Amino acid sequence: MPELISRGQAFNQTRQVHLATDLAFAQTHWTRLRGLLGVSEGDFRNGCGLWIRPCRGVHTLAMRFPIDVVYLDRAGRVVHIEHNLQPWRFSPVRMQAASVLELPSHTLARTETALGDHIEIQMKMKETK
Repeated sequence: MPELISRGQAFNQTRQVHLATDLAFAQTHWTRLRGLLGVSEGDFRNGCGLWIRPCRGVHTLAMRFPIDVVYLDRAGRVVHIEHNLQPWRFSPVRMQAASVLELPSHTLARTETALGDHIEIQMKMKETK
């Protein structure tokens, strides 16, 4: 099973609520291609997320659980939302998107995230020993 390494947080500035406090990044060809494949629903719980950049659309082929999907433009504005995207589906391609957040199902409803909201991706500071 691939391990998602938390590198940051996703914060909805408009609603003043965290979407993900355990945010992994997928920014290389291979990590974007792999996405959440091999991750179990139990490992992708509330507070988790995957930020895929660059990205204009996703799929849930070979996944075993639904996810919420947030499309962000370059400024971090929400330009499209997919609630509860079921396994073995393709989400639409949105040309205005620069990145996509994959979140546990029902995160968007719980946080009331909507089109036009501003999402800030916050990098975690490296720990010093």
